Amino acid sequence: MGFPFCGQIRSLQFPHLLFLGLTRHAVVCCLLQPVLDGSINLLHPSSNESSHVQGYCETEATLASSLDFWTVSSDNLIAVLPVDPVKENYVRKVKNCIFSIAFPTPFKSRVRLVAVSKEVLEDILDLDSSVSKTDDFIQLVSGKKIAFGSIPLAHRYGGYQFGIWADQLGDGRAHLIGIYTNRQGEKWELQLKGSGKTPYSRNGDGRAVLRSSVREFLCSEAMHYLGIPTSRAASLVVSDDEVWRDQFYNGNITKERGAIVLRAAKSWFRIGSLEILAHYGELELLRTLLDFVIREHFPSVDVKEPNRYVDFLSIVVSETAQLIALWMSVGFAHGVCNTDNFSLLSITIDYGPFGFMENYNPDFVPNTSDDERRYKIGNQASIGMFNLNKLLQALNPLLDARQKQLAAQILEGYPVLYYTRFQKLFKAKLGLLGEREGDDDLIAFLLHLMEKTEADFTMTFRQLSEITQSQLLELNIPQQFWALKTVSKHKLFPAWVSQYLLRLESNMNDSDSERRKRMTTVNPRYVLKNWMAESAVQKAEKNDFSEVHLLQQVLRHPFQKHPAAEKAGYASPTPSWAKDLRVSCSS
Repeated sequence: MGFPFCGQIRSLQFPHLLFLGLTRHAVVCCLLQPVLDGSINLLHPSSNESSHVQGYCETEATLASSLDFWTVSSDNLIAVLPVDPVKENYVRKVKNCIFSIAFPTPFKSRVRLVAVSKEVLEDILDLDSSVSKTDDFIQLVSGKKIAFGSIPLAHRYGGYQFGIWADQLGDGRAHLIGIYTNRQGEKWELQLKGSGKTPYSRNGDGRAVLRSSVREFLCSEAMHYLGIPTSRAASLVVSDDEVWRDQFYNGNITKERGAIVLRAAKSWFRIGSLEILAHYGELELLRTLLDFVIREHFPSVDVKEPNRYVDFLSIVVSETAQLIALWMSVGFAHGVCNTDNFSLLSITIDYGPFGFMENYNPDFVPNTSDDERRYKIGNQASIGMFNLNKLLQALNPLLDARQKQLAAQILEGYPVLYYTRFQKLFKAKLGLLGEREGDDDLIAFLLHLMEKTEADFTMTFRQLSEITQSQLLELNIPQQFWALKTVSKHKLFPAWVSQYLLRLESNMNDSDSERRKRMTTVNPRYVLKNWMAESAVQKAEKNDFSEVHLLQQVLRHPFQKHPAAEKAGYASPTPSWAKDLRVSCSS
């Protein structure tokens, strides 16, 4: 039986090179024009002459209590990667560059801070959480001010959307405001999402709405605490600016409020970053970008090695298989697995119409605009293969015949890699130790019963982590284990229990209490189910952000029981009002 799932502030720093006719003077002019126009303000450095660099190069550095000497810079990127010589910000076809300089467009109305991630501020950005209460912080994260040293950038990329080449896409409503190097020496690229138009906005308005921004803020942090590689969210602000959206693409356009998320990732490069260069034959630029990505983010690959692109592909294939297996282990469906949404670093990025599967269903599709169900949860592994094949096609112009053969063999190994990771994760979810014949069937058998009984995916595995073996043996499932009780209604449940208990007996040096303890560390009690996110959104739209903050607290510790979460019903069956709830498409 197969698995159903498998089918800087003090001084401006400028690049030391010239880019395709873009002189240093042009960069300065382009950088300062919005400031001269008065549409953007600079965060001015303090008159205090203390070192603004040294303190953040030492691991013992304290957290900054203001933004006075907090430094970001775009130099690391634009010293190597070419920038669009056209400085005006209008929608256009862009070629022979990686970035366009584009400044955020500030909101016209009052801006309010909805939420911050204390952990991102302190652990990644070296900022004391009290900084979030300052006006400088609000203006920075809402795009009204930029830090000295920052040259805001919009990235050019392309991609296959729903299997069809979509040509130039790019950051249509996101601005990379700089790279921050923290006290651990980690480099984090900071990006505002929903901060206005760029050359890549196409027909969009460059904005994001509160509804989708709450979802992204909560989910990216939730995924981190589930142990899944992901971009992070530092802050969420909302304005009173009107933004019009057709939420379900059904012609019903409604007024919503504009919002901005400050998000962070080690890199925002994605498969589409390479595809656009290969598509237009910009092969030297393709080589430059690949070497930059390898040098910065793939330390195990020698950038001087002739086979470096094959080695790079091997890592991306392996880590993509791992990422999707991790998604599946928590019932996460990305919703829009286009090549422009697949990170080269194999992290989860671009949260749109995602969803955590509630009742187990391999055909679960969170995106209501996905009429052909291309990105249903059970198809994510196959879509991973499709996207990796497009990555290989982008690499092919730089490979010789032998390297192409090696690369093809690597890609052919993806299904086995994925299946192996999937099996390992689900064995852990069942508390199985060692290797035994029939483990695959035991997993598939349970998933079959869950599908037929429409059992809650998250809580079935969680309750298996909490119930004792003796309770299972008696086949008398207490009401508190409501998801398991649903599965037990299937006539073959006793047969599965017998096989499961027999398999547990083969665990070496194990006990029932150790099994349960082990399983509760891999089976979350709480995930961001759609109805939970929707409940928080509905309140937020009335300026009540209490549930956003509650979900922040709960999802920071998804494996631990939380009294307020239990009271809110986060570990209970889906409430009746949310049974047919649809995931919003537009954002």
